[in-house]
Amino acid sequence: MKKSGAFLTVYALEQIGVRKTFGIPGVHNTEIYDQLNSSPQIEPVLVTHEGAGAFMADAVSRTSGSIGTLVIVPAAGMTHALSGIGEAYLDGIPMLIISGGTRKDTGKSYQLHQLDMGKILDGIIKKYILIEKHEDIIPAIFDAYQTAMEGEPGPVFVEIPVEIQMFHADIATFPKLSGLKQNVFEDIIHEKKSKSFSVFADDPNESKSPVQYTVDLLLNANAPGLYVGWGAVDAFEETKRIAELLGAPVSTTLQGLSAFPANHPLHTSLGFGPTATPAGQNAFKNCDCLLAVGVRFSELATGSYGLKVPENLIHIDINPKVFNKNYPAKVSLVGDAKQVLQAVIAELEKRGHKEPANYDTLAEKIRKDKEKYKKSWLKEAKENIVSPGFFFNALRNKLNDDAIVVTDDGNHTFLTAELLPIHMPRHFISPTDFNCMGYGIPATIAAKMMNPHKQVVGIVGDGAFMMTAMELVTAFTHKLGVIIFVFHDGELGQISQFQEIPLNRKTASIIGQINIKGIADGVHAKYLEMLNDVDINGVLNTAFELAQQKHNVIVDVNIDYSRKTFLTTGVVKTNLSRFPVSEKIKMLFRAGKRHILG
Repeated sequence: MKKSGAFLTVYALEQIGVRKTFGIPGVHNTEIYDQLNSSPQIEPVLVTHEGAGAFMADAVSRTSGSIGTLVIVPAAGMTHALSGIGEAYLDGIPMLIISGGTRKDTGKSYQLHQLDMGKILDGIIKKYILIEKHEDIIPAIFDAYQTAMEGEPGPVFVEIPVEIQMFHADIATFPKLSGLKQNVFEDIIHEKKSKSFSVFADDPNESKSPVQYTVDLLLNANAPGLYVGWGAVDAFEETKRIAELLGAPVSTTLQGLSAFPANHPLHTSLGFGPTATPAGQNAFKNCDCLLAVGVRFSELATGSYGLKVPENLIHIDINPKVFNKNYPAKVSLVGDAKQVLQAVIAELEKRGHKEPANYDTLAEKIRKDKEKYKKSWLKEAKENIVSPGFFFNALRNKLNDDAIVVTDDGNHTFLTAELLPIHMPRHFISPTDFNCMGYGIPATIAAKMMNPHKQVVGIVGDGAFMMTAMELVTAFTHKLGVIIFVFHDGELGQISQFQEIPLNRKTASIIGQINIKGIADGVHAKYLEMLNDVDINGVLNTAFELAQQKHNVIVDVNIDYSRKTFLTTGVVKTNLSRFPVSEKIKMLFRAGKRHILG
């Protein structure tokens, strides 16, 4: 049967469950777009910029069961999308990028968009595939999907030359995807002892399995703790069960903020070191055995490596390359978090382990620490500015448990992490290790597209808002009903605070005056202004009523950034403590002089 490459491409995308694609049509992918127009399953979404499209694809993968997919033109479309591809790569998010390609059958050079994309993409994707003939398309896209999803997920790029898209060829069979291959966790000591299990080389009882050894460490600990990241987001119930069995406090990474419910009695905070709130710092003060699940101990997650990790570190991750990079592990277990934790639970229960006696005492201490910290943000309502404490307290009261919260990169991110409890897995998303500004608005739009019956709100700074605000045209086109809260302080808030604390200066971090109402009018969004704490509840009520009516809403929040988060102050202290004494004295002297003399 003769079929065009474009037909085969869309057929394969349908087989892997793609529901939406994001991108901009051009001369090198119009055949694919024309075929997408005939698909009963896939909706091609026109975006204003491929960079925003990549953030949208990322959000699809994070908040739905479908893989986020881009369909872009080569060269310019690819370079525009690089920030979103990089975010997915460093954050471990699956993404499929289908790109048109220049003609390979003419022998001509200097074609429009002719560029060695594989060379540029090297180091930022898991795999690059160039289609050479029609019969390769379906298996190549199946392979791309498998590669994107397996192990630590990430982006895969498929280039399809335009002549293969346009022309027809005989295709004997149209295979269907048989399902993803999944590795099954094996609780065995590898014959060749890798670094992951090097501890067993010196262990007097080598007959013990890694899980048995893990449980030994946990049960022999006086104060075990759990630290979970995005890699544990789908092991939500297992993590809760282990925490309850051990009576152990739980903290999360920023990306993994939704990997453990913040309304659980054992949940403490983002992190547990100097950048954590008091609940986390106090609960982990005497931690002598840490079970870290789906984390990489990255700079952001550890507050610039300020975490004090106990010698008895048990590290679980699907990617063995993350082990022993920043913190040495006593034992490392390679595998899917859900499978590994199920094995640990089985071993704990096999030994007849019951909920510990200290559970209620620990839970009550965490509750009091959280309540005290929350009250410290709710001392006095202000009539001239919006206080973060009052804002997030009111917002949490308006949100359902299954509401999805999206942030961008900036000071608002860490305020959200400290002050807005998240109750369900995959219901908080944010750029993390790539940490790219501009993520928030596109990601909010895509999350709402994939979850139309849930409340979806975005919280962005005014600097990030300026980067991708025009993507709200896409939200208007699709009548989504998203709410975007713009924390409007006229600065790049996070970096200006990092400048102000040690330098008493704000260099190139004061942004130009923007008319947010004018932008709202331009993208057909309803504009609301929140000037002070008195406005908060009324404005929130109006915003959610408008969103229910499918209006997109921009709330201009006159935010008070004067109080710094624990992350901001903790990171500054952590980094300063590492300076050589002479440089520390110079830095402190300069800071003191500038703060006194200006």
